[in-house]
Amino acid sequence: MSSGTLNGFAWLNEPPSWNSGPDALELTTAHGTDFWRHTFYGFVRDSGHAFLAPVSGDFTVSAVVTGAYKHLYDQAGLMLRLDEKNWIKTGIEYTDGLMHFSVVVTRDVSDWSVIPLPGATQDDELRVRLTRHDDAVRIQYAIGTATGWQMARLAPFSAADAQVGVMACSPERAGFTARFRDVQIGPPIARKLHDD
Repeated sequence: MSSGTLNGFAWLNEPPSWNSGPDALELTTAHGTDFWRHTFYGFVRDSGHAFLAPVSGDFTVSAVVTGAYKHLYDQAGLMLRLDEKNWIKTGIEYTDGLMHFSVVVTRDVSDWSVIPLPGATQDDELRVRLTRHDDAVRIQYAIGTATGWQMARLAPFSAADAQVGVMACSPERAGFTARFRDVQIGPPIARKLHDD
């Protein structure tokens, strides 16, 4: 497959190559792709690859993500997008020679938070989950299946109709390959934040 839509999803910035099956999507990035607005670096980028479907109201989206992370800022994960000025991206980002769980929340300007994952390798599967409850978004992750969900971020965000799906970028190179499987969009998980 080389273009178009799949099960309600459509490309924002279609990558130079991609293929999909019944349960997985793999893509290879173009050079200089990124999503970012202003903060610290002073530039605006809206060139990353995202495969998105429409959502409204409360929901949970999740996916299993792997990638050949080896160059600065190689990244892959989930995206929630209202428009070019309002979006969230989250997943693995490679920086300082290490995989990090990364969250960027953008409301005209981007912020960036990272959690170092010193034991993780590109062979490890990242499970990532994003849930919207009204005007709040909860972001969770787990490495492999041996650990439970860890909360990375709870952020205010618009409850407006949006698009959600998977994304990948490689600001410093072309040819980063990312793979997504078990991409699911459904009702929101329970609002409970902590185990008893």
